[in-house]
Amino acid sequence: MNKAHRNIRPQIRQLDDACANRIAAGEVVERPASAVKELVENALDAGAARVDATYADGGKTLIRVGDDGHGMAPDDLPLALSRHATSKIDGADLLNIRSFGFRGEALPSLGAVGRLCITSRAAGMEGATITVDGGRLGPLRPEAAQYGTLVELRDLFHATPARLKFMRSDRAEAQAIADVIRRLAMAEPYVSFTLSDLSQDKPRQILRFDAAQGALFDALEERLADIIGRDFTDNALRIDAERDGLRLTGFAGLPTYARGAAVAQYVFVNGRPVRDKLLLGAVRAAYMDLLSRDRHPVVALFIDCAPELVDVNVHPAKAEVRFRDPGSARGLVVSGLRHALAGAGHRASGTLGGAMLGELGKGAGGSMGAGRYQASWPSPGACGAAQALQAPPQMQEAPALWAGAALESARGFRGDVADTPPVETADAPLGAARAQLHENYIIAQTRHGMVIVDQHAAHERLVYEKLKRQRAEANVPAQALLIPEIIELPPLQAAQLLELAEMLASLGLVVEPFGAGAVVVRETPAILGQIDARALIAEIVDDLADLGHSERLEAQIDAVLSRMACHGSVRSGRQMRVEEMNALLREMEATPHSGQCNHGRPTYVELSLPQIEKLFGRR
Repeated sequence: MNKAHRNIRPQIRQLDDACANRIAAGEVVERPASAVKELVENALDAGAARVDATYADGGKTLIRVGDDGHGMAPDDLPLALSRHATSKIDGADLLNIRSFGFRGEALPSLGAVGRLCITSRAAGMEGATITVDGGRLGPLRPEAAQYGTLVELRDLFHATPARLKFMRSDRAEAQAIADVIRRLAMAEPYVSFTLSDLSQDKPRQILRFDAAQGALFDALEERLADIIGRDFTDNALRIDAERDGLRLTGFAGLPTYARGAAVAQYVFVNGRPVRDKLLLGAVRAAYMDLLSRDRHPVVALFIDCAPELVDVNVHPAKAEVRFRDPGSARGLVVSGLRHALAGAGHRASGTLGGAMLGELGKGAGGSMGAGRYQASWPSPGACGAAQALQAPPQMQEAPALWAGAALESARGFRGDVADTPPVETADAPLGAARAQLHENYIIAQTRHGMVIVDQHAAHERLVYEKLKRQRAEANVPAQALLIPEIIELPPLQAAQLLELAEMLASLGLVVEPFGAGAVVVRETPAILGQIDARALIAEIVDDLADLGHSERLEAQIDAVLSRMACHGSVRSGRQMRVEEMNALLREMEATPHSGQCNHGRPTYVELSLPQIEKLFGRR
């Protein structure tokens, strides 16, 4: 701005309603998926048991949402299209919000940037319809309609064409709409949802979720199976924990059931889908030493609390929330997930056996389980008699000697093999060790199938868990610096760091104040050896500024413990005695997280008898 313009005093003027609505629409309606979200949330707030959504051209030319909720009276339709008009709150208490919407901005914002038509009928009243085009309200007209509300939005952003340049492809916008429907369907498992695409000549149904039945956990599990997949619910743990007035429920996937990107992490607060950095960071922290950095857990978590304990009025799109006590919310998620994961013990993803069969099927030319293998199989007794008749004459006379020869043959193949295990050992979850292959894989027989264990990966996790228990039972030893390191920090960051001084000292990092805006590092964790204390403090301070907490030091210590466990565990290539193999299996059954190694890979794969029979075409 040049000097001449500085001398011109700008005049303050009141913006007209059309301009104000378009500005508000820029915050509320970012893309077609935002419009779908607002309309479907209105339908749910209206008590709808069924919501039908339709779009065309990724929602750019048409969005239609119909519901069977309580509808609106004719006189309420013009009022619903005025700014800050809502039936969901009375304005007296902005913290006692129990509905999805409450701002009263969605419908006027949509009418300001598109062509909006609302048709509604309430119980005991006549139906009516009203239109608004680019902020210009049309007349109220009577309309024959079913109970509920139908909202049709055409030509989104036609009144603000510059916004159309920021739209993505029709396919990307359609995917965003589908994601909105999935998240809201998770939040309301007792409501039916459909999503259809009218872009082609013939309507195409994209999603359909029928109302779930049963108790809440069962209904939620049914809905999650429809949305995320049955594999998720089969490999997920039920979460139910409480803390400081907050309750955490939902499902969390096993570490061995993980994704390559954080695209399947769903978090809800009082039924509202949110993308909250605090809560997603807590999920990451709970799985911190169970997954490698390039793997991400799959979760669907629901936090419920009194409305007064959480503020949802911090984001125009209501995508973020602010807890009165964020530490309690974060601690509940971390502790609830860790407790459930520890309780899972040695359990690993049940999809691993199916994946293994799939790989074997490829190697067999895709013939696995083909119908031509089906036949009438003889009974076990008939099989035994046939085997005896086919044996050499000397073996027919001495079945025990035949069995001994077979045992010696197996020993020559592997080097050692287990005798027939006692019944109680075979009934153990991981069965009884029967052989070791390639000096790395333990073959165990279970009551209903077999287990293949990676001995190095399994023992690595066992040693790691033991080291972590030892660390938790006593503070991490520290080493004093010959010359303490003084680090200058902004006063606020120094204060935040010093608030964690006691926790950091338990991990071997001793930090003390050193004048205004400076700290001095006197001791560092001995287990880390020689480290760059300044860089470590900088990373911890960055975490505090970004997330409000830091697990940087603990993560570094755990990484060292993990490396120690890796080098101190049973190596690949070592032959193990039967007693050692069985001891390893029993310890796996008693150790939390033993289903995956320190890097998130599975430590064992289980095959059931039906899967094995399918491999040989018996099924």
